[in-house]
Parts: sequence; C-alpha cells; structure tokens
Amino acid sequence: TMTSVIFIHGMFVTPLCWSGWIDRFNARGILCEAPPWPHHDAPPAELRARHPDPALGKLTLDELVAHFEAIVKKQPSPPVLVGHSLGGLIVQLLINRGLGARGVAIDSAPAKGVFVLRWSMLRANAPMLFGAQPKLLSEAQWRYAFDNRSTPEEVHAHYEKQLVPESKRVARGALGAKIDWQKPHAPLLMIAGGADHIIPPAVNRVNFTKYRHAGSTRDFKLFDGRTHYTVLDGAGWEEVCDFVGDWVTAA
Repeated sequence: TMTSVIFIHGMFVTPLCWSGWIDRFNARGILCEAPPWPHHDAPPAELRARHPDPALGKLTLDELVAHFEAIVKKQPSPPVLVGHSLGGLIVQLLINRGLGARGVAIDSAPAKGVFVLRWSMLRANAPMLFGAQPKLLSEAQWRYAFDNRSTPEEVHAHYEKQLVPESKRVARGALGAKIDWQKPHAPLLMIAGGADHIIPPAVNRVNFTKYRHAGSTRDFKLFDGRTHYTVLDGAGWEEVCDFVGDWVTAA
C-alpha cells in the first residue's frame, strides 16, 4: 500500500515551509499533503498585510487539533503524521487519540508536564504569553527563535518568505495540552535540533522520555547544530527530510 503523509506546520509559518519536503517525498513515491491551519491559507506577505486579523486572534489549539483530526479521519487509510514545532505537538495529541499510522514530531512544542527551564526558550516564547491580539514577530525576534545560525541576509530572506502573524491563544493552549503517557501508541519519532533556541534539545529529550508504554515503538534523533528553522528549508534540511523519509517508509 502507498504510504501517505500529512504535514502539519507550526506557529508563524504556513504550509509553504514544507514545499521542499513534499517534492522530495513525492520523488520517493510517497503521497503527501500539507493542509494549512485556519487563517493561514494565503501567501505570507498577504497574511502579514492583514495584521492584526481579529479572526486569527481567536484561533485556539483545541480548534486546530479538531481541524486536523477531521482531515486525518477523512483519509482512506491512516496516514503518517509529520509535524514541526506546534505541529509536532498536534501530531503527539493525534497519535495519543489513536489517529495516524506513525507520527514524527520535529522540535515539538512540549505538552503539559514537560517542564525544562531554559532561558532561550523563555526569551523566544515570552511575546506569546500576554494580550489578545495576534503577534507579528520582528525580524530580530524571528532570528533568535527560529534562525539563529543564519547570516542577516539569510534571516531577512527567510523572514520575508515564511513569516506570518500568529494567534497567542494557540501558544497558550499548548501549556494545558494533555497527553496520556501510559497509553499504547503508533510508532513515534521525535527529532531535536542541537542549536534550537525556542524548543531546545533538552525539552525534546524530556518530552520523549515521558512516554511510558513498553510495547510501543519510540525513536529519538538529535541533529547537531540545527536551529528551529533548518528542518524546513534552511541549510542542510535535506538530511533531516531524508532521515524522516527513511523512517516513515521502513517496514
């Protein structure tokens, strides 16, 4: 049977971030799609021009999870779920509900109970904790949180290409997202970037070790020197993409 993959993007970006992955997966004969979050279905420049969009400001994590649950349930057979950042948390939540044939959570936002204090994480996430209006990161904030190994020129190009405003409610919802760590689950791969500021590798490691079901398959992979952005289309992203492709298609 054909493997099919649903890619789930994270905060501050759109499905555009997966375009390279989709091309590489399609070349391997893997069917895939990257549905947008609600209010994320336009070019990034257009979404930035709409800021502050009141409808975006109302978006919650519960709505997002329900949105992707409905998409997954419509598939003819259970798809593989691949998520980045908050999309990784959505993958964890869906896998915990028994959805998806396999799950890959890349630089996953931590669920409730995954508590590792890192200054870089606090600094990168602080803009999301207060207020109701959507947040548009400055280029400096984007660089610190996502793109801390690129040149200023690369940071600017990535920002222009990818960045969109984001709902603070989604970020705050992650603080209360609950996972039953004891429950059997589909095979799960967790990936961490060694130079990730917003979701440092220590957070990914604790997230991974929370899972307790002895009979369920779990794998962990650290990519040294990777930022939060390089898994998408920063330098060397192909290595991460191909690793995930190999894991997804392994019997």
